Amino acid sequence: MAPRKTIKKSAGGGNGSLAVAPARPNPELIEALHELERDRNLPAETLIEALEAALVSAYKRNFVREAEAVGNPVVIVDRNDGSYRVFARRTVVEEVTDPALEIAPDEAGSRYKVGDNFDVEITPKEFGRIAAQTAKQVIVQRIREAERDLVFDEFNEKLDRLVTGTVQRYEQRNMFVDLDKAEAILPLSEQVPRETFRIGSRIRVFVMEVRKTNKGPQVVLSRSHPNLVRRLFEQEIPEIDQGLVEIKDVAREAGSRSKVSVFTEEEDIDAVGACLGPRSSRVNNISEELHGEKIDVIQWSADTATYVANALQPAKVVSVHLSERDHLAEAVVPEHQLSLAIGKEGQNVRLAAKLTGWRIDIHSEEQWAQLVEQRVEEAKDEEQVAAMAEIAAEQTGVVLTPEMLAQDEDLIRRLQELQRGPDEEEERESDEGSDRTATGN
Repeated sequence: MAPRKTIKKSAGGGNGSLAVAPARPNPELIEALHELERDRNLPAETLIEALEAALVSAYKRNFVREAEAVGNPVVIVDRNDGSYRVFARRTVVEEVTDPALEIAPDEAGSRYKVGDNFDVEITPKEFGRIAAQTAKQVIVQRIREAERDLVFDEFNEKLDRLVTGTVQRYEQRNMFVDLDKAEAILPLSEQVPRETFRIGSRIRVFVMEVRKTNKGPQVVLSRSHPNLVRRLFEQEIPEIDQGLVEIKDVAREAGSRSKVSVFTEEEDIDAVGACLGPRSSRVNNISEELHGEKIDVIQWSADTATYVANALQPAKVVSVHLSERDHLAEAVVPEHQLSLAIGKEGQNVRLAAKLTGWRIDIHSEEQWAQLVEQRVEEAKDEEQVAAMAEIAAEQTGVVLTPEMLAQDEDLIRRLQELQRGPDEEEERESDEGSDRTATGN
């Protein structure tokens, strides 16, 4: 769509019914806008557009009757000399439905085409002082908004990264952290139990969220997020930072224990060894940053059974049996490793399940042998039930479905009742009645 053509017409050049103030150049305004553009990185055109919108509001507020009479006032600031003028704008249309906002071509004149803006200048004589005050307010407001936007953009780029700040104060158990250019909040829900920081102490935190608010950007931090561990590994382990070793998954119970799975395609690099470092110095540095949180570094594997076995370390796993249908991994461990595999209050197996994404059941070798024997017996019973059901179904003409077979003994009983027929059923019920009578005697 082609832009509308605007032709400006001075009200004083018409019938002289409106007293229009002469446009006064304001080079200081243009100079100030360009200075802001250089120093604050604020586009001058954006400031001018904001100023024009604010001047329209100021005109409507201070010249109520005039604004209601003209219909649609607009303010245009000259980009060269800084002068500003108020116009009553109407659109040239074929058929006028609202005279305050529209004008017919024959009334506008031959210079105008349908779609053009027909502007008549209506700048009040007293508008200069109001415009100056408004311009100052708009510029101050825009500077404040621009500074907030710059801070928001800066921290939005740090989203999902680590930053270092200073503990400033506590309010309702929420910690407020000074990040130099912004004050951030570490909510109680994102703090780690048993971690304590004094006011004025330095703290390394994970940027979890950046929000825009009326008071400026609000940065939400975390010390309990699993990605805090991931970012610490990236900073501490050069091989991870260089992309030679990859962190696959992180499972964490903040303040207590974390499991981190790593992988590398480089044949001459031991992924786990690189993360541990000489005498486990690298992972110990990360543990110290987390106030003593234990960290298990395990080898990631594309084979699910192997991955589950690795995830249960430090326990030694004999075998892992997978059920794709139930998304269940059953791990078998020696009897003396059972408590180690489960962990204190089930923590080890719980973290392993989070890490791998599989439900995990732990069995000792003796328990697994009994379970296998039990499942074999159950399978035999199911086969026998299915065979009996098929025979009964053939004789009665019933078509079996998997849902029907799942009913087991109830299904067979009904099929056998159908197989005996009504006469045999009556005879059976009669015999049962006689037996109950005899028992009663």
